[in-house]
Amino acid sequence: MTAREEITAWDGYAPTPLVSLSTIAAEIGVGEILYKDEGPRIGLGSFKALGGSYAALRVLQREISKRFDRAVSLAEVRNGAYAEECAKITLVSATDGNHGRSLAWGRKRFGVPCRIYIHAEVSEGRAVAMRDLGAEVVRIEGDYDESVLLAKSEAEENGWFVVSDTSWPGYSLPPRDVMSGYGVMVQEICNALDQAPTHVFLQGGIGDSAAGVIAALRQYWGGASPRPIIVEPELAARLFESAKTGAATKVDIAEETLMAGLSCGEPSGLAWEILSEEATDYLTIPEEMVAPTVRLLAKPLGNDAAVQAGESAVAGLAALIAAMEDPSLAEKLGLSSTSRVLLIGSEGVTDAEIFSMIMEGLEAA
Repeated sequence: MTAREEITAWDGYAPTPLVSLSTIAAEIGVGEILYKDEGPRIGLGSFKALGGSYAALRVLQREISKRFDRAVSLAEVRNGAYAEECAKITLVSATDGNHGRSLAWGRKRFGVPCRIYIHAEVSEGRAVAMRDLGAEVVRIEGDYDESVLLAKSEAEENGWFVVSDTSWPGYSLPPRDVMSGYGVMVQEICNALDQAPTHVFLQGGIGDSAAGVIAALRQYWGGASPRPIIVEPELAARLFESAKTGAATKVDIAEETLMAGLSCGEPSGLAWEILSEEATDYLTIPEEMVAPTVRLLAKPLGNDAAVQAGESAVAGLAALIAAMEDPSLAEKLGLSSTSRVLLIGSEGVTDAEIFSMIMEGLEAA
């Protein structure tokens, strides 16, 4: 069974909106802006819901099949046929918030213990959301990359199973499953279009989501696939630096970005393999662009629909607006009045307190 067949069978699954931002497009001088709003995704507020939960289910399927020495289906695990065995399997991961929430949601559905590691700067609101789904949340003093290392080492010590969206040597199956889950979102987008966009702006992060989207778009549109442009915070530009060096490059996070879901220093090796082949354009954006773009979507121009977006969701729109204000950069990116631009609104309001502060013009903690 494919990721699409499995995920579309889940209770609560429904395609998320593809919103046309026609007024903003006219204002900045492009032909069309399409914004995939992941805020309503399965009640979790993020496209990550498609990846972490699906990867968790696949981990359970593989392990239970091994223990019973026979092929066990995803549907059997999902429907509780092996509930007693699932209860003996502990899943762990590190997260900035959304991947962990997806894993915690899967934990609740499949009846497995779950331990999620977060770093010092992850908001308490995001931690509470994971605890409310029954996950044990462990906060460390270090950064995201240190939380990844701790999750990995404690899993090895205790016989737990890591469900990560980042890969490392010898560990790639769950990250591949995560990216396969993201492909369901891309299929929804493609089903709604009669022609390919010319460009797609994608948030960087560890690279898994960008790589998954690019691969799925390429599979669907072939040579007509949109030109990918990778966008990162200046404070966490690991893919930008990787593109400069030609190899997956770790950067040190000296200061946390407001775009919490993009605050990581080391790229996924698996994702970089795809990005290095498929993407040639990498941009960074400063922190001061984030809040105004959140407010622009929430209080839109003209007849554009209002969208409540999280901080990481607006990276692509912020970069597009800035690029169109710089004729030289727009020309380098092939952007013009005929461009049809796809944006992935990766999350809705995943921390209500931070969103409220942004809307009030206050500095988010």
